[in-house]
Amino acid sequence: MTSKKFNLTDFLINNGIIIVLVILAFATGILQPTFFSMGNATNIAMNVAPRFIIACGVSGCLITKGTDLSAGRMVGLAACLAGTLLQKPDYSGKFYADLPDFGGMWGLWVLAVLGICILVCCVFGFINGIVISYLQVPAFIGTLGMQLIVYGVCLVYTNATPIGGYHNMYTGVAKGKFLGIIPYLFLIAIAVGLFMWFLYNMTPHGKYMYAIGGNEQSAEVSGVNTKRTKIIIYMTAAAMYALGGFLVGAKSGGSSVNMGQGWELEAIAACTIGGVSVNGGIGRISGVFIGVLVFEILKTCLQYLGVDTNYQYIAQGIVIVVAIALDIRKYIAKK
Repeated sequence: MTSKKFNLTDFLINNGIIIVLVILAFATGILQPTFFSMGNATNIAMNVAPRFIIACGVSGCLITKGTDLSAGRMVGLAACLAGTLLQKPDYSGKFYADLPDFGGMWGLWVLAVLGICILVCCVFGFINGIVISYLQVPAFIGTLGMQLIVYGVCLVYTNATPIGGYHNMYTGVAKGKFLGIIPYLFLIAIAVGLFMWFLYNMTPHGKYMYAIGGNEQSAEVSGVNTKRTKIIIYMTAAAMYALGGFLVGAKSGGSSVNMGQGWELEAIAACTIGGVSVNGGIGRISGVFIGVLVFEILKTCLQYLGVDTNYQYIAQGIVIVVAIALDIRKYIAKK
């Protein structure tokens, strides 16, 4: 049995984005020494955490040759829903004026609100799964429609009113630090990553997911309930968006209907950079984490270098296009 020869050219092309961004990070560190400071590392960790959770949800959709364009809007809905239920009792602009002061029960109420956010988003995820698996609507179209529906629901619910005045018990979830060093937000993301790794690698659901991504017809012939598996995937993804939105709202200390806008594209790009193929059947949670980290480092580098915000969007767009193009290249090369 002959081992496959290492091809340096293919390696550089396939991992070109990561290599370029690592070089960019070192260059930024040389030009701006504070880039490698503990404060910046903490800031990057806190920005990576919710985006990683959201990307974990998107990854399952991509592995089964689908996608989820409603992710960002579900993040915004969860953030707004949590915000309206977790404002300080004495806040003048309280959304629900008659909502009681829970006193020593605020911790339980925060958990209850998280459960409400997950439940609401899972309903939309369930509908996504039904539309894609039973109605045979392409995931791109089905979730694009859901994106508009969720946005409309959020507009109706909040009346497009910015929300703030959060209780300290809520904001502390995202802003607190374990031993004064490690952000709780990052620890929650690591816990989610471990859970998703276990789900993908150690359960029948994970095996079914990769089988569907590899060849859905063969998986169905082999006895895999492809429809049920897809519904579970999109509901799990929605639960991740809800958790991500809940944490983003706590981190920001406020929310609006536009929170999370476009985050689904960042998540797709991060997954692709991390090795999750849009052609299905391939992807690891560790790769998702690397992809999110690389994408966040890109944005941080551009900020430290003083690049105009408008040009930052152009750079991010280029990274998304190149990441997808390289993924398709690898897929074609295997055929």
